[in-house]
Amino acid sequence: MGSILAIAITACSGGGPVATHSPSPLTGALTQGLIGYLADQGVGVLDPATGKSTIVAPMPAGAAFRVAGPVWGPAPGVAYPMLYFTIHDDRPAERRTTAGVVPYDWLFRVDPFTGQVEPLAASQDSQSEGPIGLVANSHYVALTVGCCASYEVDALDLTQPLGPLKVLAKPPAQAAFFTEGVAPGQSGLLAVREFGTGAWYWLNADAGVLNPFPLKLGPDDGPLAISPDGTEAVVSLPDHGAVIESINSNLPLETPSAGASAAASAAASPASSPAPSGNAVAPHHVNSALAHVDDLAWSPDARQVVLAVNGELEVYAASGADGTPPLKKYLTGGNVIGVDWSAPIPARTAAMLRPSPGPQAIVDALLTATMLPAAADTPAARPLTRIYLWQFDSTKASPIGSITDATPTVLGQYPPLPAAVVFHHWAPSATWQLIGSCYRYRVVVTGSVTPAASTFGLGTNTLCSAPTSKPTTSPSAKATSSP
Repeated sequence: MGSILAIAITACSGGGPVATHSPSPLTGALTQGLIGYLADQGVGVLDPATGKSTIVAPMPAGAAFRVAGPVWGPAPGVAYPMLYFTIHDDRPAERRTTAGVVPYDWLFRVDPFTGQVEPLAASQDSQSEGPIGLVANSHYVALTVGCCASYEVDALDLTQPLGPLKVLAKPPAQAAFFTEGVAPGQSGLLAVREFGTGAWYWLNADAGVLNPFPLKLGPDDGPLAISPDGTEAVVSLPDHGAVIESINSNLPLETPSAGASAAASAAASPASSPAPSGNAVAPHHVNSALAHVDDLAWSPDARQVVLAVNGELEVYAASGADGTPPLKKYLTGGNVIGVDWSAPIPARTAAMLRPSPGPQAIVDALLTATMLPAAADTPAARPLTRIYLWQFDSTKASPIGSITDATPTVLGQYPPLPAAVVFHHWAPSATWQLIGSCYRYRVVVTGSVTPAASTFGLGTNTLCSAPTSKPTTSPSAKATSSP
């Protein structure tokens, strides 16, 4: 048939044969996607076609950082997905008479093909063990942060330029939720479990409301992963591995008028949710002989699921009978606790993977930038020390970048962000107040010392508007050294 078609085209055109060229398939292309994982050595990726693994974001030894994720998500201007993960600085915290760190939570993005690790946001956190329940789709990356029954849900819109994280639910105005999963694609539906009752809901990140959840899940179930077509969910059980069942991940037809509050929690009933559409599959266990599954994900074609269980990765056929052995096992002995599976990446190969230096240098640079001047770091001076902090967009000239003192005129014209002394450092007071990209921060330390001003950023202190030929003309001349 192909030859007949070519002859017909030639005859109709009146000329020679028309050459049509299609791009040759890339040898070794990642048509099965990449499996992102978290293990002892850090955040890595694994090629399911070959089993080859690469650490793309190494972590310091000794459990210095508590890590959540990784999850795959888009990034502006990049044609392939990137890995998002969070860390909490778990090194010994400083005290008045001892050295140490000021603990921060961080949200990072790593490009596994360029080796660039980028800080997206940072938040001083001396109360919790860091973010939990990191989830992502093509629209949002979301997480839970907090402790002691005061857990809030925050989300970052990946379809927009980098900006502040959006608070979706925060006690006491709203109920405390744990993020357990997310609907696929551009959906704004986050699967959340309420702290007090253990009941499950959709938390609509677009509308800021709760909706009934289509599955009847228990208070100890989760996490959960939904297939790329949105019709099946695999749920981790308290024991006996995981279970696969049908789900309807479409936006519910009826939206409660109340927001994501305790009242809405009481009004929403999982039993009233719509039945799954399409060809429903009977619930079936993946492998009921397993213990609790730490994390799980679907393959791009939804024919397989990968489980982070027993410290390793185990890949199962989604249609396999209970007790069927895994198709493959990876990273045995690696203490794997997090996993996510990307969409196909046909324009890249495993040979193009590039490890990043990891996040530690960036974390330590913030600690250096926020140290108090020596003269202010004394028992007598600390109560008198005042911290004034401003944020500005460094892609354009800003008068904030040249502030040298917190005079009444300056404070009236440019109200500062909340910040305070924390032992031998200072720190922002609001959650996720520091964000990366081209945002820079001007700080003035005064009260107990002659006003000391500096400029810093999460990834680099250099202004995005700074001319490369004349860096000394930038208002950040007094900035602390770049990480």
